[in-house]
Amino acid sequence: MLDPQAQALLNLMVERAVPPVHTVAPAEARRLYLERRFFTQPEAPEVAQVQSLHAGAVPLRLVRPAGSTPDAVLPVLVYFHGGGWVIGDLDTHDVLCRQLSNASGCAVVSVDYRLGPEQRFPAAVDDCINAVRWVCTNAAELKLDATRLAVGGDSAGGNLAAVVCIALRDADDVLPAFQLLIYPATDMRAVAPSHTSNGDGYLLTKDSIAYYRGQYIADPAQWSDWRASPLLAASLAGLPPALVLTAGYDPLRDEGRQYADALSAAGTPAHYVCFERQIHGFILMGRVIDEAHTAVALCAAVLRRVLTT
Repeated sequence: MLDPQAQALLNLMVERAVPPVHTVAPAEARRLYLERRFFTQPEAPEVAQVQSLHAGAVPLRLVRPAGSTPDAVLPVLVYFHGGGWVIGDLDTHDVLCRQLSNASGCAVVSVDYRLGPEQRFPAAVDDCINAVRWVCTNAAELKLDATRLAVGGDSAGGNLAAVVCIALRDADDVLPAFQLLIYPATDMRAVAPSHTSNGDGYLLTKDSIAYYRGQYIADPAQWSDWRASPLLAASLAGLPPALVLTAGYDPLRDEGRQYADALSAAGTPAHYVCFERQIHGFILMGRVIDEAHTAVALCAAVLRRVLTT
């Protein structure tokens, strides 16, 4: 059974004739996504500090949790927003980043990576890798502990977080301590069974997935590149421990489970949790879906346990 609150949201979107994302241009899709946050997201909680930064040309936003002091050296989550590599920005995910920061006791650095179709694959990948390296290099100045750094993201951002970990491992670079993967896209081929069973009627659809993928990746031959499809990487051994969270009515559900299973099979510690009655994107929707708060609390509790104890 679909969560009644999720069903009510889907019904309201139909009643209000909200246009499906694949029917509008990227600029309009971005505007609609940004505006929708005022209806679906909670009020932004107060935090101790918000600071605008740049990793080269890439804008970042640093949030320090409520109750923390300016001189406290904090663990940090580098967060990559969702939105199909086409929509989303620092503001669409500001509430979630604040929630995670306050509940975990960690600082959060969110990354405004380049989007398609203006900047196609692998521009977003390069930006996210460089952002993590920049945070590590500048950690002391920012009162952050680079030895207690996690990466995370939702949907496209979960994809990017997984890819960053593989890239840093392969470069023999300093690895993050943890990866938080919230309903991640892990296989651009979109062949998992849930793409069929959940492909229509649950907000993220097979048509919108094709739209996002087409805006991000121009050449279908690149779908099998591990930087696009981390599930297809030659090895998933030696990666940071992971929490993989999925939603039962999400087309991406099965590839998230497949990624968690592949991590475990490779000897990389992974925990898997599926919110069986939820839709893709629900963790942002705490104003209208109560289980969003449960998911945020779970993610924050794991970050606190891994990074602060």
